[in-house]
Amino acid sequence: MPVRPDNVHQATLLRLLREGGRSRAELGDDVSLSRSKLNLELDRLIETGLVEQAGLAASRGGRRSGMVRLSPHLRFAGIDIGATSVDVAVTNGELEILGHVSQPCEVREGPATVLGLAMELLAKLREQGLFTQLHGAGIGVPGPVSFRDGVPFAPPIMPGWDRYPVREVVSQELGCPAMVDNDVNLMALGELHAGLAKQVDDFLLIKIGTGIGCGIVVDGKIYRGVSGSAGDIGHMRVDDQGPLCTCGNTGCLEAYFGGAALAREAVRIAPRSPYLGERLALGGGLSAEDVAAAATLGDPAAVQLIRDGGRQVGQVMAGLVSFFNPGLVIIAGGVARLGHVLLAEIRSVVYRRSLPLATGNLPIVLSELGDTAGIIGGARLISDHVFSAS
Repeated sequence: MPVRPDNVHQATLLRLLREGGRSRAELGDDVSLSRSKLNLELDRLIETGLVEQAGLAASRGGRRSGMVRLSPHLRFAGIDIGATSVDVAVTNGELEILGHVSQPCEVREGPATVLGLAMELLAKLREQGLFTQLHGAGIGVPGPVSFRDGVPFAPPIMPGWDRYPVREVVSQELGCPAMVDNDVNLMALGELHAGLAKQVDDFLLIKIGTGIGCGIVVDGKIYRGVSGSAGDIGHMRVDDQGPLCTCGNTGCLEAYFGGAALAREAVRIAPRSPYLGERLALGGGLSAEDVAAAATLGDPAAVQLIRDGGRQVGQVMAGLVSFFNPGLVIIAGGVARLGHVLLAEIRSVVYRRSLPLATGNLPIVLSELGDTAGIIGGARLISDHVFSAS
């Protein structure tokens, strides 16, 4: 397995090459190194097996520069553990997804079951010939994480996971470094690497799924706060007299518009909705997908339900935008698939309630990466670790 870089110069070169192969001359334009020092560090990376020669670049008016790229044998795993599913992918060094598998699984079944399934899914990708050895794995979980310790910390919807040594267990199982973070942070990293935020250094990613969270990116880096709980907006109170939340408090945003709350409200309005009423009679329950389908058909009750939830989300986001002044807001997650009815309501509230200086050039958009944001983010997280000076 390739070693990690020896110094910050090598780490910088690896992260530049993660964006694609470059000529030595092009790399020289982006780093503050003499030509001889640059070539020395690249040659050392080639010796370690992290980088390889890749022919000659087009002439820039003189002698043609040599091309270099990351080793095609580099492999990272992204593991995205959601409330109701597990997604696993294997990427190359440039974080291109080589294989992706997913399977329904309740996170409430506990760490042994869920992580066991993740390992089985990785084994399937191994059997497909996508890797023989992983160089690192990044894992996202749907709850607060002590990033320093690599463990979930009192996660409301993850019974049995509190302080479970996820990082240690996965690292030992796979025989490679592992990193663990909140799933929303990984989605934000995915957007930073391959999504709508590639050219944005300061942005917010709002995930609306079973839970609601916010990934905060400052100067191109995830902001986690002192203990790792930054961005836990789902448990911001929007109504003192509101419904009970999974965290034990009342009136949290998540209790109004998380996936479970939306399903609950869909059952409540089903008598006023022909589509939802029919679905409820057939299946015995409703989901956010049912609400989205009803709204697509023009069902007034479903459309109003989405607007009410969007208004609650927008009120919280308006405060975040005025406080943080981001360059972009991305809406993601399963409930975000409610689409443009939801987006329009959120935009309306944020643009109306936030400071004009903060919203004058602020795009609020739906994610285009979908289910791959978290797994790309997981690969990005662990590659940042592997591509840092040892």
